This record gives sequence, structure tokens and C-alpha cells, in this order.
Amino acid sequence: MTTWVPASCTLPTAEQPLRVAEFNSLFAEKLAGSTRPDRRRLHLVLTDGPGVEQRVRDLVARESGCCSFFTFTISPGPEHLLLDIEVDEAHVTVLDALQEQAAAAGRDLP
Repeated sequence: MTTWVPASCTLPTAEQPLRVAEFNSLFAEKLAGSTRPDRRRLHLVLTDGPGVEQRVRDLVARESGCCSFFTFTISPGPEHLLLDIEVDEAHVTVLDALQEQAAAAGRDLP
């Protein structure tokens, strides 16, 4: 499996596996589906529930702090939370690897 943490990430190396584990936990627990509208965007559907939106907002805010090339858009819905992730052209391979990681953690996604 490809790692999605790019060399340009400013998060200290020792903390990177912890952040990846946080994303894996979120995907394993809450990922209900995903689509790839285009090569620079990944659309994730997360099962909503108590505290989920705050958890996602906290996680993506911290991720934006060390990997500024990510643009995260969160759209709450009645039963699902939609998370759109967009990158610039130079970081498409990072998004590819993140999609692979989400699929592996979610187990039944493409």
C-alpha cells in the first residue's frame, strides 16, 4: 500500500503515523462511500452521528496545517457528512494514495 504522507508534509515524522491512524480509524468507523469526480477531487460520504462532524473538522483542520495543498469541504446532511478533498495537480498522487487508504480501511469500497 502506498503511503499518502508526502515529503512536503511539515508534520514531524514521529507524528505522521499517528495522523494516518486517525484517518484510518475515521474511515473504518464512518466511511459509507466514495467517488472520484475528477483526478484532483475525492468525495467521501461518512455516516453521521454524535460528535462526527466535530471530529472531522478537527482532523482536517490539523491536516491543513501541515499539508496546505489539501482543500477540505465539509457538508453536513441529515444522515451523512460529505467530505470533499481537493488537491493541486502536483499532489494528485497523494490523493490517489489517500483514496487507496480509505478504500482499504473502509474494506468494501473500490
